Amino acid sequence: MSFHDRVKLRSWRWLVAALGAGLIFGAGWAGGSGRLHIGDSTPVANQALPLDLDYNSVDELYDFIKKDFDGALNVDQLLDGLKKGLANSTGDPYTEYFNAQEAKSFDDALNGSFEGIGAELGKDGDSIIIISPLAGYPAEKAGLRAKDEIIKINTTPTAGMTIGQAVKLIRGPKDTKVKLTLIRGDQKPFETTITRQQINIPSVTWSREGDVGYLKISQFGSDTVRLATQAAREFKDKKIKAVILDLRGNPGGYLAGAVDVSGLWLESGQKVVEERRGKTIVDEQLAYGSTLLKGLPTVVLIDEGSASASEIIAGALQDYKVATILGAKSFGKGSVQRVENLPGGAELKVTIARWYTPKGRSIDKTGITPDVVVKISEDDRSAERDPQKDKALEILRK
Repeated sequence: MSFHDRVKLRSWRWLVAALGAGLIFGAGWAGGSGRLHIGDSTPVANQALPLDLDYNSVDELYDFIKKDFDGALNVDQLLDGLKKGLANSTGDPYTEYFNAQEAKSFDDALNGSFEGIGAELGKDGDSIIIISPLAGYPAEKAGLRAKDEIIKINTTPTAGMTIGQAVKLIRGPKDTKVKLTLIRGDQKPFETTITRQQINIPSVTWSREGDVGYLKISQFGSDTVRLATQAAREFKDKKIKAVILDLRGNPGGYLAGAVDVSGLWLESGQKVVEERRGKTIVDEQLAYGSTLLKGLPTVVLIDEGSASASEIIAGALQDYKVATILGAKSFGKGSVQRVENLPGGAELKVTIARWYTPKGRSIDKTGITPDVVVKISEDDRSAERDPQKDKALEILRK
């Protein structure tokens, strides 16, 4: 059974949200489905909550709004607000309610096609930030970088915004413009105007660098396992002697995709990632598959924009010492979200656990530290040099 078929077997989808994974590249989150089974039992911390909420005070508030508010309201608008408020009250930036329209945008983004600027949004505390711009799309061409903080979208300050609210303002029809005000590190705020376009994300590309195979995964979509396996078979047929796995700027994606791609290097039954609620291990994901690339010297490239599912792969291959991790410390997004389907096409995305590497290293807020640290300087960017890839080739050719 294919990975995509396994995804469709579930009425819910597991999410490995890339940072708050601000709706991938302006529209989506990193989602996953597969062999993970978690019970529906209530976490210990929430077992003291009542079976149902007392809505008397909510009804009282509704009566006042209906009687006093100077403006036109409708029932759907009020109910959406109530549901969003309940999700936001968790204080978790990754737990969100999507109405039917927002849910469709979310699902479209997971399939790799939407209209936007080509940059994934996340949260750092109360700030809306760039996780990673997508190579070749407007955000990257405008000079946006991972960790840039967005403080204003057009004329609207982002203070207090959810990721979904920011995404809604940034996304829009192709050929229209959006103005962002940003802060980079300790620099002064600056503005940039970006023209939106149709975003079509190829999740996997590959090529040869002499006798080294180069495999780039930009996100873990529904076609990633099939394409990565195809690339691995071509590498074997062409007697490739080593592999570069490039996960830079990869915000995550389907969890099962990350697990199955790990199986190109790891033996069936080896743990790829474990899930914990608090300090309790509640489940784990195990590799299985073709091991097409097992034994080939491998370098995995990561950077500040590598998050979630890409960190799971990097952490697993690092723990088992089957690859050298090279580049810059990854983003550090290791919480897992589940999407619950609601009536009318709405969805609830809710944080349910945290991810750890096979050796028990936390990914969330920690990230993966490379074995070999190689930074890309401003001069490198200006000259379009890639010292990380160059160093990977140097290591593998030795």
